[in-house]
Amino acid sequence: MPSIADIRRRLAAHHPITQPLDGMRQAAVAMILRDAGRVPEVLFIERASHPGDPWSGHMAFPGGRIDPGDSDPRAAAERETLEEVGVDLARAEPLGRLNDAHGHHAAGVASLVISAFVYRIEGEQRLVPNHEVREAFWFPLPALLEPARFVEHPVRRTPSFAFPGILVGEPQRHVVWGLTYRFLESFFSVIGQPLPDRWTQQRVGWPAPERLRESGR
Repeated sequence: MPSIADIRRRLAAHHPITQPLDGMRQAAVAMILRDAGRVPEVLFIERASHPGDPWSGHMAFPGGRIDPGDSDPRAAAERETLEEVGVDLARAEPLGRLNDAHGHHAAGVASLVISAFVYRIEGEQRLVPNHEVREAFWFPLPALLEPARFVEHPVRRTPSFAFPGILVGEPQRHVVWGLTYRFLESFFSVIGQPLPDRWTQQRVGWPAPERLRESGR
């Protein structure tokens, strides 16, 4: 796993792919890293369950839709992070931007352009989740590359297809998939540690979530 210095250098050289708006709404998220002992950690949130929220209950990065008062997507990511988990990114080090992604509504049609910005913070940060966040926690960045954490995540609207996911806590609950998984794909590709192409690979031999429960991770 590259160090924070390596991550900083690689992100600085990255030219993010931005998506045309074409009248679509915008949102932004913050991928926040911190130095923790020998390896960097990344902040995840578990969104609270709310009717009508397409990302209700999902594992995610802090963030949300851009408000009229936000000067740009980065400002929206910083505002939402402060509101959702109490972390003030005005004091953080901006490391770079990832490729934009499209959010989709229930019919599978792109309806939202989401931008992601990477930050580094120093020292202990008290997390204060608001009503939009059920849980927030730090997770070792290198552990996201462990094959034992690669799981399939079925969703109700596509019963014949399971999305690739990464288990970061309680099985069936703390699985990073969908939009946040795509941002992780972008991040790890930029830093030279790409995730395997699990969208097209034959899915055999992946460990059951129970193995991770038994290991206490």
